Amino acid sequence: MSPSDKRSPTDKRSPADRPTIRVALLGCGTVGTEVVRLLTEQADELAARAGATVELAGIAVRRPDKHPELPPGLVTDDAAALVVRDDVDVVVELVGGIEPVRDWLLAALAAGKSVVTANKALLAEHSADLFEASDAAGVDLYFEAAVAGAIPLLRPLRESLAGDRITRVMGIVNGTTNYILSAMDNTGAGYAETLDEAGRLGYAEADPTADVDGYDAASKAAILASLAFHTRVTAKDVHREGIADVTAADLVAARVLGRTVKLLAICERVTADDGAESVSARVHPVMIPRSHQLAGVGGAFNAVYVEADAAGELMFYGQGAGGAPTASAVLGDLVAVARNRVVGGRGPRESAHAALPVRPMGQTPTRYHVSLDVADRAGVLAQVAQAFAGHGVSIAAVRQRDANDTASLVVVTHLAPDAALQSTVDEIAKLDVVHQVVSVMRVEGEDA
Repeated sequence: MSPSDKRSPTDKRSPADRPTIRVALLGCGTVGTEVVRLLTEQADELAARAGATVELAGIAVRRPDKHPELPPGLVTDDAAALVVRDDVDVVVELVGGIEPVRDWLLAALAAGKSVVTANKALLAEHSADLFEASDAAGVDLYFEAAVAGAIPLLRPLRESLAGDRITRVMGIVNGTTNYILSAMDNTGAGYAETLDEAGRLGYAEADPTADVDGYDAASKAAILASLAFHTRVTAKDVHREGIADVTAADLVAARVLGRTVKLLAICERVTADDGAESVSARVHPVMIPRSHQLAGVGGAFNAVYVEADAAGELMFYGQGAGGAPTASAVLGDLVAVARNRVVGGRGPRESAHAALPVRPMGQTPTRYHVSLDVADRAGVLAQVAQAFAGHGVSIAAVRQRDANDTASLVVVTHLAPDAALQSTVDEIAKLDVVHQVVSVMRVEGEDA
């Protein structure tokens, strides 16, 4: 596009007079197919919004013969060549994974192409490389679709809240695990059978490991923490636990306490006693009060709760995955990038100026719900309480139920370093009066 074409997207030119932004699409699966459809069906509206005609220059797929529905003149299996072609202005990446995608996008950026990507895993590991390449070339890097699908979340963090101090971001960012836990809560079924049902209904992949073991949510937590706290956080910095060990009994115990269980990504700014700040980023199952805004988020939906000094409490809710919802976020980024190229501007760059240290999980303040099977005799509670006290952990609530020669004891703690809580549980498990540590789960929310 020549400099003479860099005019305001609000001018009154006819479609024939608009400049053209040509797009290379990498990957044409569920989301990519929807991107092609929307680019075709909404071409006139997209052009009016962007101030330029947006058209496909090429589509790179692994096996072109598997895509007879695509225009044959556009399809190629050579993504590396496509991304550096002179007639390409923007590269939209929907392949996923790290390599060779990282090399393709770095080459595209170096060649002066703006990039729109939905690749959470790549961003969680190599965002620094991508941002440095985009800065060096003076082009855009947009990635709204990488977290929470259609929900406008990353742009508010990058732009709308740029003048505020965000203290916490907590949310449901994986639809598969949310569907499973919601179904377990509603039906009383166990994890394994609910996972099987999720697979039959299409909510879980054939290999659900990335979802149920928390890898997907951890990548998203790294992106959220990086944006919210102006600090580079990678997936390796995120403490990660999945939902495979959550039982039907855990859901019942939560219900007794007026709670439910969700797999949450929790990113927070932690201030030490000496005033030093750090960032904590973690993903794990959590008991939350049923009165909390996130508790009512059911099925495969996503929701993210943001706390900021000036703005207060905000919540973003909607469809976090799926072809059309994710394509909506991709097209939103594409329109923004096209506008920038028309007028010669740039979108937001990386903001990592705070460079806060990442706090290890063991030093992060959390609260535990501990369920024990103990001997039904005098002095048991005193021994358990002594173990908590010995590690500097105070108890918020205790519930006990007797049955024959055993008793069920539930302890909910106040905030304490996670390592101290885990050490307490390890010591309690060795007490003669404790038959079994039935379950351990972290809790969020003030009411115990």
